[in-house]
Amino acid sequence: MSRIGRKPIPVPSGVDITIEPGLVTVKGPKGSLSERIHRDMTVTQDGGEVLVTRPTDRGPHRALHGLSRSLIANMVEGVTDGFTRALEIQGVGYRAALKGKNLELALGYSHPVFVDAPEGIEFEVPQPTRIIVKGTNKQVVGETAAKIRKQRPPEPYKGKGIRYEGEYVIRKVGKRA
Repeated sequence: MSRIGRKPIPVPSGVDITIEPGLVTVKGPKGSLSERIHRDMTVTQDGGEVLVTRPTDRGPHRALHGLSRSLIANMVEGVTDGFTRALEIQGVGYRAALKGKNLELALGYSHPVFVDAPEGIEFEVPQPTRIIVKGTNKQVVGETAAKIRKQRPPEPYKGKGIRYEGEYVIRKVGKRA
């Protein structure tokens, strides 16, 4: 029994998709991405859409179906628009600066912290307290942003540290007399 996915993935013009057994490659204006897909999933291109089908309706196949569809949709979005993740720095004296392609952070330590840009990732620092991570691969963008946040996560008493843009940090009450 073959089951067609409910949501076909639209492919914009200018994006080329190459489908091989177990491998999907997407090329677009911002670059090229490829991802291995489980051998039970069938990926077909029908005109301007990509369809992912699963062999049965069992739980593991349904989970792999959703994963495969999300991975391909994220690759298509990555090579057309790209992904961004913004970080905010809060704290007196905490700031960020670009040194070439890499990031230099002053986070209250006795030394500056350097974060190297992985391949395919760009940093932007529009203000000393704001960092923007850009790239085509959603997973690498998220991992890089998490690595930067890990250098000084927000602490619960004063809220100082690096946080994602719009992240709410639950504050604790300090000592009482």
